Amino acid sequence: MDQIDKAQVYEYLKLFSDNPFYQAAIVIFVGFILAKIINGVASKVILRIADKTQSHLDNNIIHISRPALFYSILLIAFAFASNIILPDEIRPLAHSALHSFAVIIWSVFFIRLARIILNSVSQTPTHFPIVSVQTLPLFLNLAVLVVVGIAIYLLFSAWNVDMTAWLASAGIVGIAVGFAAKDTLANLFAGVLILADAPYKIGDYIVLDSGERGEVTHIGIRSTRILTRDDVEVTIPNSIMGNTKIINESGGRNKKSRIRLKIGVAYGSDINQVKQILLDVAENEADICDSPEARVRFRSFGNSSVDFELLGWIAEPVLRGRVLDSLYSDVYKRFNAEKIEIPYNKQDVYIKELPK
Repeated sequence: MDQIDKAQVYEYLKLFSDNPFYQAAIVIFVGFILAKIINGVASKVILRIADKTQSHLDNNIIHISRPALFYSILLIAFAFASNIILPDEIRPLAHSALHSFAVIIWSVFFIRLARIILNSVSQTPTHFPIVSVQTLPLFLNLAVLVVVGIAIYLLFSAWNVDMTAWLASAGIVGIAVGFAAKDTLANLFAGVLILADAPYKIGDYIVLDSGERGEVTHIGIRSTRILTRDDVEVTIPNSIMGNTKIINESGGRNKKSRIRLKIGVAYGSDINQVKQILLDVAENEADICDSPEARVRFRSFGNSSVDFELLGWIAEPVLRGRVLDSLYSDVYKRFNAEKIEIPYNKQDVYIKELPK
């Protein structure tokens, strides 16, 4: 069918001229006119339809596809023209060259297409959480590598170069690089999973198994950084973050965090008075939230004291140290004023007899 169509095209060309150079010029001219029509008129009509949609993604795709279609039509016209004017021994070289140009043109198109789509997806992380602003460079680089790899394969195929040996060599090199950079790859994959799963985010206060506590300031592909209360930045590889227990104090339904003030009073103290004093102290503390309201719990009978616990909520975990300091100070002052004893551990030693 393809041969019949080509034969019909050549028969039509003979109606204009028997000179092959004129025929080739006519084919190139018609191809150029057709490319201009599609690039100018047809694409503008499609753009008007795309303008009616809420998303700009389709408009961007149409814009980047116009030059690719324009040059592809020209390459097809040059391929027909080469069949007319070139001898049989040179024609395969011309087709390989045109094929190579087509691969390059469409490789550029797909790289730009990947960039547009990934940028659009990263702006709506709720749909694809694995693609975010932080992981965008990674996926852009991966898309470029995939497109370039396919383009190289197609270019070699266009020139009839056997890729078997090259693919085998690439596999061996890939294995060697994988073993040499296994720690880096582990951090890379862990970083992608952390960004996708989102166990914590920038601005959260987290506590690690090793005891470090601080605010997350950066989540990268290779590592996570936290700023401690000592104003020291700690960098932790993502492979460690992905395999350790992390307490996110800013997690949950909101950023509020509960604080616990443990206090013991001497046996014989009025427990109702103790509870009221603790509630008064919490009520007078400006950084204690009104909702949920503070409460006091009688926890246990200790060895030397009756143990209570004041429970309150603060707006942000960063306030924990300051609020606890203020509460402990106020409780101590109130207990001294109310003559409520705060006992301490003591032991009595009985000596039955002195050594002779």
